[in-house]
Amino acid sequence: MRTKIIFRENFSVKIEQINDITTFHEICHDITRASFLDKSGDTGRKVDAGASRFFVVSLAIFNDNDKALRCDQQIELLKSELNRPDFEFHFAQNSRKVRAAFPEVINPYHFSYITVAIDKNPAKLYGTCFNNKNLFYKYACHIVLTNAPPYFDAAKLIIDKSGSSTFQGELRRYLRNKSNDKSGTKIRDFKPQDSRKNNLLQLVDYCAGISARKIQGKKDWRIYYKYIAQPTLARRTG
Repeated sequence: MRTKIIFRENFSVKIEQINDITTFHEICHDITRASFLDKSGDTGRKVDAGASRFFVVSLAIFNDNDKALRCDQQIELLKSELNRPDFEFHFAQNSRKVRAAFPEVINPYHFSYITVAIDKNPAKLYGTCFNNKNLFYKYACHIVLTNAPPYFDAAKLIIDKSGSSTFQGELRRYLRNKSNDKSGTKIRDFKPQDSRKNNLLQLVDYCAGISARKIQGKKDWRIYYKYIAQPTLARRTG
């Protein structure tokens, strides 16, 4: 059974954590634990000019090779049923029909996930680092990893291959440096990959997208969220 702990911290950061680890992707068969990270929204600060109100980052952690393989295969099967073998499941871009089908497919395959949502309302979020899009993104990733132990320790981190190779290198160094400090989180490896070719990056994209839908209070959020939600165990206000 999956259980969820919800935290609310300073500067309107919301963290949701599922304390159960049961899936693992086939490309990571050589290690004991792997995780996948993706985002929803953007790091732009001009909310009134079209930037998203929230920047959401999710981390999914997998630890069971056999179940992950079956999860991966089920996602491939769904693509076949849609008659679109090269289709990418991307919550923000998918139709309502696909949005409803994908969470139902992944629901039987238990996994852990942590979601951080940062409210970019200028009255609630301030600081020079948040005005730099790259620094903002790095910081949000760091918050996720800080709240991941002990589920994340010594994991391979697979992240959507977006941005320049220079930024990917900076992000790798930043997260590795942060992971070796007092947070106690250890990154064994860091692999940027094309989300179009990785079904479990698409899975964590849905975790981020559905969480963002819920946080924004969209009228249909319950349709999708029910597949990844579990009872709340604790709530903390900072």
